Amino acid sequence: MTDPLAHLIERAEQLITRIESVLPRPLSAPDWTQAVAWRYRKRAGGHGVLDPVRHVGAIALLARLEAVLPHAPTAPDWSASVAWRYRKRGSAGVLEPVRHVATIRLADLKEVDAQKEKLLRNTAQFVDGRPANNVLLTGARGTGKSSLIKACLNAYAPRGLRLIEVDKQDLTDLPDIVEVVAGRPEKFIVYCDDLSFEEGEPGYKALKSILDGSVAASTPNVLVYATSNRRHLLPEYMKDNLSYTHTDDGELHPGEVVEEKISLSERFGLWVSFYPFSQDEYLAIVAQWLGALGASPAQIASARPEALVWALERGSRSGRVAYQFARDFVGRT
Repeated sequence: MTDPLAHLIERAEQLITRIESVLPRPLSAPDWTQAVAWRYRKRAGGHGVLDPVRHVGAIALLARLEAVLPHAPTAPDWSASVAWRYRKRGSAGVLEPVRHVATIRLADLKEVDAQKEKLLRNTAQFVDGRPANNVLLTGARGTGKSSLIKACLNAYAPRGLRLIEVDKQDLTDLPDIVEVVAGRPEKFIVYCDDLSFEEGEPGYKALKSILDGSVAASTPNVLVYATSNRRHLLPEYMKDNLSYTHTDDGELHPGEVVEEKISLSERFGLWVSFYPFSQDEYLAIVAQWLGALGASPAQIASARPEALVWALERGSRSGRVAYQFARDFVGRT
C-alpha cells in the first residue's frame, strides 16, 4: 500500500472516531455489582451513561430510616415558659413552650371552695417536696376543673411548678416525657384535659402504667393531673353487669370486666368532684366575672335577669356559661 493511500485511510479512521464521539449511543448496561443506585448522566459527546452512586447505603438509606423511626423528645429551653405542650411532628415528639399562659387566678374561681382547698393542699405538698397524689378532677362540664389547674400553676409557678399538656392520643409517649424532666429541679404536672378512653386505646395502658404499675419507681418531680366528665374513664355498658357474681348472703362482687374499667381511676390517689351549680351560685359567679371585666355594681345588678335567660338558652348553669355571658354583656354595654 502506497504511503499516500495509508495516510488517507488513517485520516478517515480518525474522522470516523470523532464522528462517533458526537453521535448518540445506545445506553449500555453498567456493572450492577458496583452499587445499589445509579445516576443517569449525559456526557459531552451526547450519549448517556449510568454512573454508580458509591455512598447511597451510608447516607441516603440512614436518612430515610431516621425519618420513619420514632424519636424521643429532647429537652426544651426551660426558661422559655412555665407551661409546655407536647406535640408530634412526624415521628418526633417536641415540647413547645406556651407563649401566652392563661392568667386565671384562684380568686377568680367562686363556689368551688372545697375543691380548691383539696387541690391547693396537694399541689403545695408536691411543690414543697412532700408526698402528694396524682389527681383526677371529675364532674359536670364547665364547672372549673381545667381552670382550677391553670390557677394552681399561676399560683405556684414562682416556686418552681411547671406544666406539660399532653393530648390523649400522645399518652403512649409518657415514659419518654418523664425521662426528659427527670432530674430537673422544677416540679412538673403532666396535664390531660377531658380524659376518657374507648375500648382498646393504647394510651389507657400507658397512663395506667405510669400512675402505678411500672417496675420503675415513680419520678418524684412529676404528677399527673387529669380532668374528665366521667369518673370511670372507660365506657360502661349494660352487659358489664352480667360479670357480677352473688354470694349466698347476697353480697355483690364485680367481675373482671368491671374491675378493669375502674382500675385506672383508682390509680389516681386524689379524686376531686365537681357538681352543677344552683341558681344562686351561678349568679354569684356571673357577678364575679362581670366585676373582673370592669362592670359597675349597678351593671352587675341589672345583668341578673339577662344572665338567667342566657343560662336557660344554653341549658346549663355552669361557670363556663357565666364567663361567656359576662364577656358578652360587658362587650356590648
